[in-house]
Amino acid sequence: MRTAIRTLIGTTFAAILLFATSIAQAEDRHAGYYYPQPEIIEEYEARAPHLPESDRGRRLTFVSGIIRQIADEPYPPTYAIFAKGAEAEKLIIVGVRDGFYDTLYRTRALLAALTSLSRGTPLFQELDPEQHYTFFDLCYMLGFQQLTITNGREFAHQIVLVPPTVGSAADQVSGAGKKVTQ
Repeated sequence: MRTAIRTLIGTTFAAILLFATSIAQAEDRHAGYYYPQPEIIEEYEARAPHLPESDRGRRLTFVSGIIRQIADEPYPPTYAIFAKGAEAEKLIIVGVRDGFYDTLYRTRALLAALTSLSRGTPLFQELDPEQHYTFFDLCYMLGFQQLTITNGREFAHQIVLVPPTVGSAADQVSGAGKKVTQ
């Protein structure tokens, strides 16, 4: 009897897990094509306001600018960057060389470097002279809703960009909330 109950519980648990995984994959149609199913999904509450004039064209121009900057470097690129989605609302960064961006720490290092580059732009210097905003905030300001970074093999880290809550980060610029799920 106990064996039958354990088998039933195990089978039920496996079915629920399989169902939940299929729902998550259905929600992100790019997983499995451009990157593996993300191991880590993080929610980032923006500290910056959404810029009303940000649209698909502006996001694609932003990505094109980064691509031009990468192409101008005297060394081979370590990542490719592109936007996907009907409104180009998903930013995807894929490592194109082995050994890069294959851990959470390496992806965070790249994102920190992109924050430094972002802070040197005229837009950031005008909107955030005290340099509190991050690359995530720039993405949110431009209208991106999701950022995924992957090594192009077995590792992917995804950040869902959410609006600031009233009276929080965007008003006070003191810090954004992060919620990590694995």
